[in-house]
Amino acid sequence: MTERLTTAGAIAPGASSETTTTVTRALLACGLVAGPLYVVVALLQVLFRDGFDLSRQPLSMLSLGDLGWIQITNFVVGGLLAVGFAVGLRRVLRGGRGGTWGPRLLVLYGVGLIAGGVFVPDPALGFPPGTPDGIPDQFSWHAILHAVAPPLAFLSLIVACFILVRRFAALGQRGWAAYSAATGVACLALGAWPGQDGLSVRLAVATVIAWAWVLVLATRLLTEPAAMTAPVAAEIQHAAAKKPGRVQVPGSDG
Repeated sequence: MTERLTTAGAIAPGASSETTTTVTRALLACGLVAGPLYVVVALLQVLFRDGFDLSRQPLSMLSLGDLGWIQITNFVVGGLLAVGFAVGLRRVLRGGRGGTWGPRLLVLYGVGLIAGGVFVPDPALGFPPGTPDGIPDQFSWHAILHAVAPPLAFLSLIVACFILVRRFAALGQRGWAAYSAATGVACLALGAWPGQDGLSVRLAVATVIAWAWVLVLATRLLTEPAAMTAPVAAEIQHAAAKKPGRVQVPGSDG
């Protein structure tokens, strides 16, 4: 008996292979753009927004003031690009280990960024200029939602890193497994480190590390076409060794 298994990104009946590949690559390219765009826009604001001090104020507070629309847009665009990359990643990993929850968690990451832009924090810690130092005694409803959304988004990306560690390790891709694990551990440590001193700087560094992982992963999938299908082929071969009968990979003889 022959069991036919499809590779990642298999083409639906009647669909154009070239069109499908183009769409997938366009979605993966969102991962190339998202991180650098987000980091550069945030960095320029850190350098040139009057009264902003990264050592005291988190990046999300750039959403406040007359120019707050810049960071709000940065959050929303970064989130949409992250969602696009997650959809492309799903098309690539479909049928393989980590192909379900890895992309889903990256979708949650993107949605959390969008929510972080839509629901702005309250003025605090001396920003915008003229705001009293310290934290308000009461928070608005949108500030509460803002306080919840980005941390959950960040946690989703960390868990996605660890899910893909399992995939890479199972496929013998030790370098990628180590890099993904290091990214998850570093981001978790920077965000969960006790004490408020330097918290905004730690979160900014963790943000750069997380976006760098997305960038490197997207770059690999776009520049190494074999990386799109070879992992699934390896899993098929592994499954064939454990199952009776013959497993046929599409494109092979027989």
